[in-house]
Amino acid sequence: MYNNNNSTPSSSSSSSEAGDSVRSSVFNPGEPLRQPRTSPPVAESSTESQGFPTFFNSGYQNSSATALKTSDSLVKNSKLSAAAPEFVPSSYASYQDDVYSDGSEGYYAEASLADLVQDFVSHLTTSPGSFEVEIDYITDTLNSWVTTEETLQELVELIYTQSTSVPNFSYTGARLCNHLSHCISLSPSSGNFRQLLLQRCRTEYEQRDQAVKGDETTQKKYHSYVLFLGELYLNLEIILFHLTGLKPLFTASDKQQMTLEVKSGKGTPGRADVLLGALKDLLNALFSHPDDPNLICAVKLLKLSGSILEDTWKEKGKSDMDEIIKKIEEILLDARCSRDVRQMLLKLVELRSSNWGRVYTAAVSSDATPDNDPNYFMNEPTFYTADGTPFTAADPEYSEKYQEILDREDYFPDTYEENGNESFCGEDDEMDPEIEEAFERFCMESETRGK
Repeated sequence: MYNNNNSTPSSSSSSSEAGDSVRSSVFNPGEPLRQPRTSPPVAESSTESQGFPTFFNSGYQNSSATALKTSDSLVKNSKLSAAAPEFVPSSYASYQDDVYSDGSEGYYAEASLADLVQDFVSHLTTSPGSFEVEIDYITDTLNSWVTTEETLQELVELIYTQSTSVPNFSYTGARLCNHLSHCISLSPSSGNFRQLLLQRCRTEYEQRDQAVKGDETTQKKYHSYVLFLGELYLNLEIILFHLTGLKPLFTASDKQQMTLEVKSGKGTPGRADVLLGALKDLLNALFSHPDDPNLICAVKLLKLSGSILEDTWKEKGKSDMDEIIKKIEEILLDARCSRDVRQMLLKLVELRSSNWGRVYTAAVSSDATPDNDPNYFMNEPTFYTADGTPFTAADPEYSEKYQEILDREDYFPDTYEENGNESFCGEDDEMDPEIEEAFERFCMESETRGK
């Protein structure tokens, strides 16, 4: 009865209770609105279980659906293709190095003779002691490359440039030129390796008068050439053959000894005398303009090859070295050079007066005997017997007694002195009073004489 009459109030009260329950479930302070940020909620199909209102979820779904429809329409209407050619801007200039394939997967830049020579020069510069070990391999490799006249001329130019530009390579470069002059097999009508090398040297030789007066770079290049030519004269071994009535390679004045390759095997190996006159002319050019760099170069050349040059000139009955020393003395009197260069020239003149530092002994060591050499036993040790008698290698029984002393020293190395006598003196021994007094008297007398 009560329920039937009060149906409307009961429905209104139930609706209000439902609203209170919804509000309490959403805004109840005892329950968090969302999970902590450190532990994201697990995705479920129902958004209400995650604590989000329904109207938030519906807006998100609508926006996502719209974005998907837009992207689908763009993909369907797009004209782009994965098989389209590569795009290259019109202003881009395409460039591609020459490459070759050896059948493997990788591609490498094509090697050149210049790179090959550069590698050989770098190796010999850093490891000059490996020259004898590596020279056969270098020669075989270059022979496989040098197959035409153009490559032979390129090889000559490359080695000449490296020998005159790389520091401390002139000596090794001259040795390399000497070996290649005998071992490069190609010999065209224009000339073999040695002939082309001498022709290249002649080109610089003809510019000597202008080079000594040039700027610093020109002089430095000329000085490197002069020192390389000196090394080439000392190291280049050729077959000498006498010809007359032909124009020399460097000078056009007198008939002189020419150098030709004698394939028949006749002739004797020797130095290129054609370079002898060239070195004299180069020295004269340096002395004609006696500034410090030119004089320093001349001193280096004479220290390098002065003794060989003078010996060769003397064998030919020439006094060219005397003329060169005379010019140096005139430059010293003029005193236009700096003090350091002047000192270098004085040392050079002194070196030449001492026969270039060479010392000749009275007898060759292999031919020396106690009869013809007074210093025969000079390097042998001298011993003393128990009574103080000197005992040297000249004594007949020296070898037996010397061996006996060596055996005793092996058994008791700390007991004997350097001369083989027994040592009885301790480190703490003091002088006898009389000896000490005599020594003090000697010291006083020496001081008095000094005053």
